[in-house]
Amino acid sequence: MEKRRLGRSDLMVSPLCLGGNVFGWTADEATSFKVLDAYVNAGLNFIDTADVYSTWVPGHTGGESETIIGKWMKIRGNRDKLVIATKVGSEMAPDRKGLSKDYIRSAVEASLQRLQTDHIDLYQSHRDDLDTPQQETLEAYAELIQAGKVRAIGASNFTAARLKEALDISGELGLPRYESLQPKYNLSDRAEYEAELEPLCRKEEVGVIPYYGLASGFLTGKYRSEADFGKSVRGGRMAAYLDVRGRRILAALDAVSARKQATPARVALAWLMARPGLTAPIASATSVEQVRDLVQATQLRLDDQDIAELDRASSPA
Repeated sequence: MEKRRLGRSDLMVSPLCLGGNVFGWTADEATSFKVLDAYVNAGLNFIDTADVYSTWVPGHTGGESETIIGKWMKIRGNRDKLVIATKVGSEMAPDRKGLSKDYIRSAVEASLQRLQTDHIDLYQSHRDDLDTPQQETLEAYAELIQAGKVRAIGASNFTAARLKEALDISGELGLPRYESLQPKYNLSDRAEYEAELEPLCRKEEVGVIPYYGLASGFLTGKYRSEADFGKSVRGGRMAAYLDVRGRRILAALDAVSARKQATPARVALAWLMARPGLTAPIASATSVEQVRDLVQATQLRLDDQDIAELDRASSPA
């Protein structure tokens, strides 16, 4: 399996990242183990989660996804073969959130314990914290890297202005820099990333690992009308996608899928993987069958005609 360098770091990752948001939510522990096994057995190594997964589920307090991944790694004995990414900063409780030095110090210990590991490969600021100076946050990460608890750091949901500010601070003060950005980006959601974030990341060699690579499932093609919205817990989000442009995107996906004898999901992810400057899209799976589809997407090569057709249909303009 091809490996790509993440930013300027020494992390080498597969071209598709497995999202851990579903572990402990729509995938129970046994199912999560099967999904993780299928992904790794296919030769991929990059797994993304967050401490806050899955606080939105009644009765959950956060850390459920990390706990499942940690238990799985312990049983399989495969920690050294994986690149594990997790995040800090989203609200776990009213007094447990943000990117202050003190909070990061405590949050990383909790994540390490749940993951049953002594280091996190990629530790990411889950969302910007305007109440904490960026220098303070980067200094906290410097401590963790110095202590061997973190290998590289990344940012998620940052604006171009704030990411540039962070990169400038890192350069001026000799602090660790964000080696990756995790933005919302897919065939349907293009405008925000492409306007300012994409040129900045390409210029500064920041790796890009977009989430919602399949637009919450819309790009799989299973939501064709309002009658389909009840097919999953995420179906309610589809109304925002299923407009004139959305139908045009689905039609282009269908056309390319037919030519390539592939599913729309594979084509949508292959389009992302072919995007210059993009390291690895994140996609989650709740079954071994879905993992197989993701793996086959890494083997699909789109030609210039395919990409141009998808670009036209999905043009933000």
